[in-house]
Amino acid sequence: MRLISIFSIMTIMTINFAIAQTLDFKKVKSYEHQLDDVMELIDTNLVKSKLIEVENDFQKDKTELNTVRLGIIYHETALNLSFLSKTSFKGYAQKSYDILNTLFISNTTTPELMPFIAAYKASALSLVGAETKKLKLISVAFKEFEDATKKYADISFCPEFLRGSVAENLPWFFFTKRQFAKLDFESIVTKQNKNEEYANWKIMSFTYWAWAKQHSSKRDRAKALEYLDKAIALDPQYQGGRKRAEELKTKMLK
Repeated sequence: MRLISIFSIMTIMTINFAIAQTLDFKKVKSYEHQLDDVMELIDTNLVKSKLIEVENDFQKDKTELNTVRLGIIYHETALNLSFLSKTSFKGYAQKSYDILNTLFISNTTTPELMPFIAAYKASALSLVGAETKKLKLISVAFKEFEDATKKYADISFCPEFLRGSVAENLPWFFFTKRQFAKLDFESIVTKQNKNEEYANWKIMSFTYWAWAKQHSSKRDRAKALEYLDKAIALDPQYQGGRKRAEELKTKMLK
């Protein structure tokens, strides 16, 4: 049984490595640049304007890329606006999931778009669970995150970044899943140290802040403050993690 178990694990690792190897890193980064303006938005006014823009673009030209952009901006709308309104923006998490899931199960979807589709699909499902209070969906979402991470984390920050972002906001009783907040952001930092093109400045600004948030004990204080300074320096226009990093730094220095 032990030999079978080890063999199974090695087989899975080989398959996941093979998937990552078949993707063209330059193409993945090209798509990332084309999706960056709709990913990880924190300004609610920008979210609203991008929502209109992306929907209009999709109506004019229903390309695969515009479909992915639509799914992601619906995710950002749900994340930033649905919990602030009782009516206007409800249901956008489900819209996001439906669009991205259709792309995910299609055998014609461009492979280099899959890291974004798989990660945002899982995150959208977690938002559906939060909005509908169907907590079982959170567990399903983390299974999807696990699959996306195994397949794509070596070539894209999206799976670990989104899983870590969801994990850090879960209530305490999801303690087995909350651990991913620390693990995933640490993993992204490690990968970024090996390849500075792994993640862009906005993602790293959020990541350094999130790492510091997860390591606020006295033992890690020096490293946490170092990372907060990095988060601040990377984000001069306050479009990433700078505001939160400044607030956390002030709190840690008191």
